[in-house]
Amino acid sequence: MQPHQVSIAFQTDKALSAYGPLAAQAEAYGFDGVTVYNDMLYQPAWLPLLEIARATRRVRIGPAAVNPFTCHPINLAANSALIDEASGGRAYLGLARGGWLDFVGLHPPAPVTALREAFACVRHLLHRSKEPLVGSIFPLAGGDSLRWTIERPEIPFLLGSWGEKTLAACLPFISEVKIGGSANPNAAAWMRGLIDERAGVKGRQSSEIGVVVGAVTVVDEDAHAARALARREVALYLPIVAALDPTVAIEPDRLAGMQAAASRYDFDGAARFISDELLARFAFAGSPEEVAEQTAEIFAAGASRVEFGTPHGLTAESGLRLLGERVLALLR
Repeated sequence: MQPHQVSIAFQTDKALSAYGPLAAQAEAYGFDGVTVYNDMLYQPAWLPLLEIARATRRVRIGPAAVNPFTCHPINLAANSALIDEASGGRAYLGLARGGWLDFVGLHPPAPVTALREAFACVRHLLHRSKEPLVGSIFPLAGGDSLRWTIERPEIPFLLGSWGEKTLAACLPFISEVKIGGSANPNAAAWMRGLIDERAGVKGRQSSEIGVVVGAVTVVDEDAHAARALARREVALYLPIVAALDPTVAIEPDRLAGMQAAASRYDFDGAARFISDELLARFAFAGSPEEVAEQTAEIFAAGASRVEFGTPHGLTAESGLRLLGERVLALLR
């Protein structure tokens, strides 16, 4: 993997015909990758990724991330193989426990084991092995395999997680770890340290595993307006992510106020508890120069890739343009 890659992520809430042109524009600007989310209640990632595969020639593409509870590993393997074929070998697969599973009554009892077994199951299927695969959650009986030619059985895997136990369990399979919802250099350094500490125990070289940092991004010439929008966007998940980041301490009253407002879907109310300093740990927000400076600090802390998440700007069009024309230029 090249050092210091920059990717852009799109939410799957658009007309299907929109993804190809957006990805082609991102590729033309010089982004290294195009990611789509796979969040609950939004479109599944696979058809947008197919449109992106057909419209691009260079960028890495993939979902970040899919959970194995609503999409079984046999479907993960099959869809990933098809996206990889359509893109000429540019796909990766991101897996995570996933959020909002309680909306569909899912309460995974052993998510760490499930993620480890899901990676193993997908790899087994991509290799078209007919051997049985032992597992407590995702076993394979053996005797058969996927019934078409898989062009690249070693599709790279990304793990979306903040968990030390999850990281340790999945290290044998992954090429990247994404700490989502973060723009915090200290968190990037913390995750880099965990990988450096644990990789050798799992038979991996630490340099083989990258750290990805991605979060809500709002860039605009009006930095104040950019931060105001980012506060509201980040209010949905900051109370959750803040509890995961061991490098951030938030006053109990501030956190309780955010959580109470967010639970009422009062994101404007929750945003009022988010200071500029706190916002800078959980979102990329401000002028192009400020966002470029944030990104450079994260690279300096040990991240190998930074991913700019939606909504990108005060409008999606202006955000993509400023990220592509200004932020990337400043970084490179």
